[in-house]
Amino acid sequence: MSAWVLPDQFADVLPAEARHIEEMRRTLLDTARSYGYELVMPPLMEHLESLLSGTGQAQGLNTFKAVDQLSGRSIGVRADMTPQVARIDAHLLNREGVVRLCYCGPVAKTRAAHAHATREPLQFGAELFGHTGLEADIEILEMVRAALGAVGVHQITIDLADARIVKALVEWSGLIGDQAAALRGAISVKDSAAIDALTATASLEVRQALRALLELFGGRSVLQDAALRLPALPDIQAALSDLSVLMESLGDADVTIDLADVRGQGYYTGIRFAILAQEHASHMAVELARGGRYDEVGAVFGRHRPAVGFSMDLKELVFALPEQSAAAVIRAPWSSDASLRQVITDLRARGEVVIGVLPGHEHQVHEFECDRELVQIDGAWVVRPLSQH
Repeated sequence: MSAWVLPDQFADVLPAEARHIEEMRRTLLDTARSYGYELVMPPLMEHLESLLSGTGQAQGLNTFKAVDQLSGRSIGVRADMTPQVARIDAHLLNREGVVRLCYCGPVAKTRAAHAHATREPLQFGAELFGHTGLEADIEILEMVRAALGAVGVHQITIDLADARIVKALVEWSGLIGDQAAALRGAISVKDSAAIDALTATASLEVRQALRALLELFGGRSVLQDAALRLPALPDIQAALSDLSVLMESLGDADVTIDLADVRGQGYYTGIRFAILAQEHASHMAVELARGGRYDEVGAVFGRHRPAVGFSMDLKELVFALPEQSAAAVIRAPWSSDASLRQVITDLRARGEVVIGVLPGHEHQVHEFECDRELVQIDGAWVVRPLSQH
């Protein structure tokens, strides 16, 4: 095998795409900062007992593992940064009250999310710790929309669910252990026959509620149907009420609801959302961001803090946007003339891109599109359009 061949689903990011991703990264971090979120930078590797504790256990099979040559302890490359940020909140900052943190960095996964995904996402996200109220969920979802809008994604669909509904119905069924897990699995694939078999000895009310759950997906009217068809269990009533308030805060946004969605069931403790948009190249709907409430994320680190947040992969996000045109730049001759060097320095300080053409390479083409040039006219260096040759 050639030395330059990379492992499957790992790839180099070439200049044009890398520039686009970096510009998005800066924009997203600036958006988070405008909401008061402070940037943190967790390490790429940690001891496995830290990475895979609590909610991080779900990433066990997805984590690259190694042995630290200094300590002999098992370490892993992070597959998700959320548990790391929870650790920072719990043990390093240890603040009282609300804490807002954001992050952006690479993670590595042993398995990609789908066939065309990378195993080295560039994860951007934000977490709000310390507030139990729905206001935190609303703020996080508002910031996701603002962040996507800032990088040019405006036509989105917001998919909503709530982990409390399935959890309440499974508990109400009386099933435990492997049977409860099997019921959650049957709900996830909407297998009504399997659900009927698993709940054959349950009450009629339980079986009817579970059948109804499989049909509670679609638009905003789903919540009204759910209030009529699901039992008035406290967690279900709280979930439907919170979803209703959250939907009101979204205004006229395109919203879908699937109350049988069990993704992240062992992770989320309340409202869960996903943001979908049409990919520019394929015109297919893709998931750009996901998040929700996960109040137990910091429990393993000794702080039972309420928490809500989201994450997205910038390498996925870039495909949802039109390809950027080549950056327009100024071409400058190579010269030791002090006045020319000063003009170039001043232009760069104002944000212009100025490329010095090295001797012998005047006609080579590269990714930048030079639309202007520096020329000397009457002893002064001036910028003029290239068309004025």
